[in-house]
Amino acid sequence: MNRIMIKLCAFAVLLAVGSCGSVEGQEKNENPNQETNQLSEEHQTITQLRFIDEYIIPDGTVFQNTIVGGISGIDYANNTWYMISDDRIAPRFYTAAIALSSEGIAAINFTGITNFKDANGANVKESITDPEAIRYGHENIVWTSEGNIDKGIAPFLRTASLDGTFVSEATLPERYMPNAASTFGPRQNGVFEGLCVSYDREGYWVSMELPLKQDSEVPTLEDTDAKIRIAYINKATNAFEKEIVYDLDPVARPALLGTTFEVNGVAELFAYAENKFLVLERSFSTGYLDGGNTIKIYDVDATNATDVSGLASLKGAEYTEVSKTLLLDFETIRSELTGGIIDNIEGITFGPLLENGNRSLVLVADNNFSFFGPQLNQFILLEIEQ
Repeated sequence: MNRIMIKLCAFAVLLAVGSCGSVEGQEKNENPNQETNQLSEEHQTITQLRFIDEYIIPDGTVFQNTIVGGISGIDYANNTWYMISDDRIAPRFYTAAIALSSEGIAAINFTGITNFKDANGANVKESITDPEAIRYGHENIVWTSEGNIDKGIAPFLRTASLDGTFVSEATLPERYMPNAASTFGPRQNGVFEGLCVSYDREGYWVSMELPLKQDSEVPTLEDTDAKIRIAYINKATNAFEKEIVYDLDPVARPALLGTTFEVNGVAELFAYAENKFLVLERSFSTGYLDGGNTIKIYDVDATNATDVSGLASLKGAEYTEVSKTLLLDFETIRSELTGGIIDNIEGITFGPLLENGNRSLVLVADNNFSFFGPQLNQFILLEIEQ
């Protein structure tokens, strides 16, 4: 606890300093593996993930007249950290500097804030987006929104310049568009939760959080054979070109204390080699004092996966899904975290190399602005061992 309190004090000091800072003029790293956070071509196997540290940004922290919270995605490139806030009133992203080492996270210093613009150059209107993921790609920012399926607001994948200016938007196949059908289309809060730059840097991968209605049922405590699509978008054409299938785990724990909400889905993915991904699965059940979240990171291999983009439905179809191997179950590190709480982890990215040459891996939790009760702006630092 003393370690956490020291870090909170350090954060308060750096926040004040950071409000005067700027990301402009920072030196760019021309090493392609640094810029895109990939593993070197010589070492593309991950054997395990080792917990190093946790860092908590105090609830209610204010930076440049905004409350820091709802951080649903994170990326690292050119010595800068990019974090998207899922504030539907003012969709935005932050830039920051994070001081980390093999000993832990010493400080997080916010350096800038940028509002997303629409195609007309105005700030994106409130209540029409639900920002979920962010990636730095090709001198631009790529981000996703789940929209609001129940209200007929479509999800999207957009590209913006570093100043938030609208650049382009991917063209969605009909199956991802909201509609009134009970057997076809996306589910509310179950759309483009995960996003990453492809390993060849020629496009992006987006993952559904939950299955499309026509593909399968949602996960339950039993094995419902729940399948989601992970889709590839060509950055040059903004077109969806292929899709692969990922099998979701069952819900990890039953809801307690008279509550009934239970869910499991993919919160984020990250391409680290050709046909290789880290996939973050998050199961959540209400009624728990420890946050109710069960977080797992899988090593996913899509080498033999079938392109199912031509299938209207996965039910009854023949295809080969991706294979997955468990790398880390956060239950094994729960005792290392504040109050034994694993919060609403939604973002994952490679960070800089550690002193021993291993790559760092940083995760962040979306605290929902503590709207549903106290939650944590939680950052977790892991080491990738190869």
